[in-house]
Amino acid sequence: MPHKKRTASGVLGGLLGLTALSAIAGVLVTATVTPALAVSGYAASSAITMFDKMPSYLEIDKLMLPTEIYVLDEDDEYVKLTEFYDQNRIPVTFDQVNPVMYDAILSSEDKNFYSHGGVDLVGTLGALAEGEGRGGSSITQQYVKNVLQQNCEFQAVNQDEVDACFAQTTVSVGADGYKRKLQEMRYAIQLEKEYSKDEILIGYLNIASFGGSVYGIGAAAQYYFSKSAKNLTIAEAATIAGMVQEPNKFRIDIEDSETNGAENGYALTTDRRDYVLRRMLEDGKITQEEHDEARASEITPKITEREQGCDQADGAKFFCDYVTSIIASDTAFGETDDDRKAALRRGGLKIYTTLDYDLQKTANEAIDIVPANRDDINLGASGIQVEVGTGRILSMVQNRPYEAAATEDDGKTTAVNYNVRRQSNGGGHSAGSTYKLFSLLNWMEQGHSVNEFVNGRVGTKTVETCDGATATVEANNNGGIGNFERNPGYTGTVARFTKDSLNSGFFAMAEQISVCTTNQLAMKLGVRLDNGGALDQNNYPFNVLGDQAVAPLDMAQAYATVASGGIYCEPKSIDRVVNAQGEEQAIPETKCERVLSEAVANTAAFVLEDVMNGTAVGAKTYDGTPIFGKTGIHEYIHTWMDGSSTEVTTVVWVGNVIGTKKLNNYYEAGWTLSRIRNAIWPDMQRAANAKYGGDSFPEPDATLTKRTYVTLPSVIGMSTEDAERTLENAGFSVNVGAAVDATESAGTIVEQSPGAGRVAAGTSVTIRPSNGKGSTVPAVSGSPQDAANQLRSAGFTNIDSSCSESDGAPQQGAVTGTDPAAGQTVSRDQKITIQYQAKNCDGNGNGNGRGDDD
Repeated sequence: MPHKKRTASGVLGGLLGLTALSAIAGVLVTATVTPALAVSGYAASSAITMFDKMPSYLEIDKLMLPTEIYVLDEDDEYVKLTEFYDQNRIPVTFDQVNPVMYDAILSSEDKNFYSHGGVDLVGTLGALAEGEGRGGSSITQQYVKNVLQQNCEFQAVNQDEVDACFAQTTVSVGADGYKRKLQEMRYAIQLEKEYSKDEILIGYLNIASFGGSVYGIGAAAQYYFSKSAKNLTIAEAATIAGMVQEPNKFRIDIEDSETNGAENGYALTTDRRDYVLRRMLEDGKITQEEHDEARASEITPKITEREQGCDQADGAKFFCDYVTSIIASDTAFGETDDDRKAALRRGGLKIYTTLDYDLQKTANEAIDIVPANRDDINLGASGIQVEVGTGRILSMVQNRPYEAAATEDDGKTTAVNYNVRRQSNGGGHSAGSTYKLFSLLNWMEQGHSVNEFVNGRVGTKTVETCDGATATVEANNNGGIGNFERNPGYTGTVARFTKDSLNSGFFAMAEQISVCTTNQLAMKLGVRLDNGGALDQNNYPFNVLGDQAVAPLDMAQAYATVASGGIYCEPKSIDRVVNAQGEEQAIPETKCERVLSEAVANTAAFVLEDVMNGTAVGAKTYDGTPIFGKTGIHEYIHTWMDGSSTEVTTVVWVGNVIGTKKLNNYYEAGWTLSRIRNAIWPDMQRAANAKYGGDSFPEPDATLTKRTYVTLPSVIGMSTEDAERTLENAGFSVNVGAAVDATESAGTIVEQSPGAGRVAAGTSVTIRPSNGKGSTVPAVSGSPQDAANQLRSAGFTNIDSSCSESDGAPQQGAVTGTDPAAGQTVSRDQKITIQYQAKNCDGNGNGNGRGDDD
């Protein structure tokens, strides 16, 4: 076992270090740096002064340690997702190392470690003379060298700078070499005053290189022999101890059949190991039997790779990539790019993320319905979920496997995250009708009711783009932008436009609210172009239909804003960060702020709930949790479903990664690709509903849902065409009823319901034109025969009579009226019944009641 107490000679060495060693160092400097002046006492004195003035305090910075990323597992406990490192290091405490490891390193490198005062002068002189055998410097000096190199490498940003650090801390020739050795000695003496021997020894074993990217005894034991440092055997300890002299020469993880590989029994390493074993035997650290047994054993490495990077983040590789993009860009991890890179690969941080295992697992299963690659279309799909009211990202998935070095050209793997913007290694997609949310919100913010009626029939629309500028757009079903399934449009409410996703209706809204204000409102809810640019840098009519490329994460945060009652929360992927010392560290700042009034947000939720009975009916969850949503299809190139409960928002995109092939022409798993979103979104949202629940959305605002009243004009007397145009331009929908008998020329409107006056905006008006076959029943008098002649003169031919007896009536009868009555307009073919009185209806007064006996 190594000694744990400093010996008397060690204490003495420390006390005499600066005095005696300064003198020795002076002679050493004089004799080696300036040999021609060695005889001069003045030269020796100057050298002593130079040594004394060298810096004595060595700043021991924190070790380079892997940064680990954690997620919650199915038991809501944090598990490591992956890690990143430049140096594979597993720090251990003194009692976590088998004492035989200390014996091996001390026997081979510094047998007098526990007795000297920090400097092994004989060894140092031997090293300067390029001697061989034990290490030329003491363990303390080697620790100093490693600390200096580590401090330098921590600031290095590329391999050239790392190599420069190595050269700087290992130079051993000429004046620079002597000066470096003396500076090591100066630091070593001071370290021995501040730290115990055990602290220095374990510090050295934790920092030392053991080949490649393996640093420290904990990682070396695990990497080379798949065990902890506590369980190393004598042979294994000697093997590892032998590596420190030339780590990359003696490592046993690289096959080199000619010099040092399994085929030749790792010849170089075996020779070095046997040297260490011999030294251990000579120092009395092991018995002859232990020595012989260890020496007879073959070196049999059991390499355990320590995987790192997002390629190892099973089930959440794209989320991992997103988190690392935040680390690389947020000042919480350093002021400069280099600082942030160092934090990720050298900082020893523990980063606890927001990802929800249950939701991520379900999302991965749901997105799998979209294949990673097809020969006929470069097809992508993604899904993302965020927590309402916090912005925490709960799941992030896509169909194509992650590969950090992949390009999109192969169509099989990708490094592009389809859920996020380009600056986070992503890209966007045209949002289609999911972008209509912002027109709806803008409509209300500008004081309009969702129950206000607008003429949304297809036709030419003069849309306001920005600052009074306008543009004309042909909203039609014959070459221009039309409606789904060639719907001709209608005059209706904005709420109905949203439910039906009526393109022509939203163009009609844009005639009253400008495109740029709609784009600006979208930005207020966190949505920007896929490259981070402003949505309103160019404003075109088709923007209201979602032609601009945006990221699903942005759209998720926007829909979550509505679900939260108007509170927008920036995306959040990191909940906690703990540094290597176990201290809480600042995390990237994300803020939540009100960007919509409760009235607007709650009314939007009310309208979007009804969409689930309209165009989004295929995405219903049928689990009892209230949800709202909006579908989107952009020219059948991209398709979306965005929706939310009061707790979790889900956004799904499926579309062309490269190309513009029409999704409705392709099928997968029984779904047209334009509708396959409905196989993904409900599963994801149901999982969220099951875990997080969801309440009823608040009631809509009364003002924003009120019906408006307008004046209904009279169209009586107009032609049918003019009447329709007049009513539609006034914002009314029109129903043309069957023609009616009227004296007016055919096609002239003679009936209107409701009549002119104040009515609810958008009221459906029924009009009926004349058929041109009507005639007015004349007032007749005299006898029934006289009356019949009068009716025939008026054009009526179907005449009948009806008699009633009266004692005072003349025998030939006296006409009392007609049925229909005089003044009524009826068809000339309609039967007119003459009504008369006679003394005796059976007499000569045509009392037969028929009135047809000409």
